[in-house]
Amino acid sequence: MQIGIIGLGRMGFNMTRRLLQGGHTVVVYNRTGEKVESAAKEGAVPSSSVEELVEKLDLPRTVLVMLPAGEVTDTYIRKLSTFLTEGDLIIDGGNTYYKDDMRRLLELKHIGIRYMDAGISGGIWGLQLGYCTMVGGNKEDFERVEPLFKSLAPEGGYLYCGPSGAGHFVKMVHNGIEYALMEAYGEGFEILDASPYKETLDHQKIAHLWNQGSVIRSWLLELLETAFRNDPGLNKIRGFVDDSGEGRWTVQQAVETGVPATTIAHALFKRFQSRNPNLFSDRLLAALRKEFGGHDTRSADE
Repeated sequence: MQIGIIGLGRMGFNMTRRLLQGGHTVVVYNRTGEKVESAAKEGAVPSSSVEELVEKLDLPRTVLVMLPAGEVTDTYIRKLSTFLTEGDLIIDGGNTYYKDDMRRLLELKHIGIRYMDAGISGGIWGLQLGYCTMVGGNKEDFERVEPLFKSLAPEGGYLYCGPSGAGHFVKMVHNGIEYALMEAYGEGFEILDASPYKETLDHQKIAHLWNQGSVIRSWLLELLETAFRNDPGLNKIRGFVDDSGEGRWTVQQAVETGVPATTIAHALFKRFQSRNPNLFSDRLLAALRKEFGGHDTRSADE
């Protein structure tokens, strides 16, 4: 099949490679031309603008947008829609909020442009292992472009989830679960690190061990094993943990629907805490302990 891709970041570039390996024709555009040139050397068809990308695609066109969620993606979808014609299809493969998908569907429907959402998981390993893909939109559109998803995903690694927004909704919950799993592993290894057996415990070997048939085995543990091999005490990095939005949206959805997602919420709030090593609330607790119990406090210089 033929497809256009806008956005050649870590995900977009490797997805281009995987689609090329699957025998598809891929027309690419990126804001910075260097990545377009690099993709062209690997077999992609280069374009210097959104308009040129559209011109190089046959009708009905399919364009995959791989850009940061929010205003950047909205801007490019609006620009793209001015060059596309009735029956063309836009797929948003970024980490978009599912309610934005529902809005875009209505906006594009008025001008006859089709729209789908694809929640994509795989990160930097997707080129080698494939991209787990969760798709939302019109079922007929999905069936038309299914060969693309089949090439991107590992065996059994893509699913039509339902109407517009369903793909990104499932990906949102996926990432909320990911937050909770990561936090659980973090807390467990912190207990090991603070234990009386600290000097004899090897975190890398434990991560490897737990992946040999235990009930908590996972790909995350495989990645932890690699991380501990490269930096046994994790002393080369700061404990600053960012979030890209999906965890917040998952907790927000839980509040809206009255679902007690306490573990995911805790994991999200721990990420917030990681960015503030000297929280006002913690200083307040220390001050209160001093006031009611005369407990010692540490000065700001300690």
